[in-house]
Amino acid sequence: MANRDYVRRGKGTSRRPSKKKPSGKKPWRSGLLAIVLAGAFGYGLYTLSNDPEPPKPKPVATKPAVKPKPKPAKPIPPPPEEKWDYVETLPNREVEVKAKEQVASEIPYIMQCGAYKTLAQAEARKLDIAFQGISSTIRKKENSSWFRIVLGPYKWKRDAERDKHKLQRAKIEPCAIWKEAQ
Repeated sequence: MANRDYVRRGKGTSRRPSKKKPSGKKPWRSGLLAIVLAGAFGYGLYTLSNDPEPPKPKPVATKPAVKPKPKPAKPIPPPPEEKWDYVETLPNREVEVKAKEQVASEIPYIMQCGAYKTLAQAEARKLDIAFQGISSTIRKKENSSWFRIVLGPYKWKRDAERDKHKLQRAKIEPCAIWKEAQ
């Protein structure tokens, strides 16, 4: 089958836009209608605001009603006495709290704040941690090419958590706390 060259075919029949007949409605009519309606609405509001008060109905003469006898008024009982005395006794009380003793772990805690392929990246993270006033070390395992940033060892997990939160406030994340493998 032969290839056809559609570019050289020439122009097809041109379509000329058909002339539309102008619509019979004129825009000034709708504007005039809107003005008339707004005026009628305004006049209606004006007439409502000027309406006089409706006349009050005249009382109709009826037979004098028999008034019921009022009940004798009971005296109001005195307010009840408070049986609670905590307002006076609470300031004088002392509360004894027994705190649990913290048990130091036999295995110290360490915190790792990243592992990097290059020593330059690890030193940059160590510098960021040092700006927060926390000392860290860079460790490299024998069989691995990763450089780990390690903080600690911590005797108490609470101390490691405090440093972790300090680093989180400085946008240094992620840091993980675990017990150091011996």
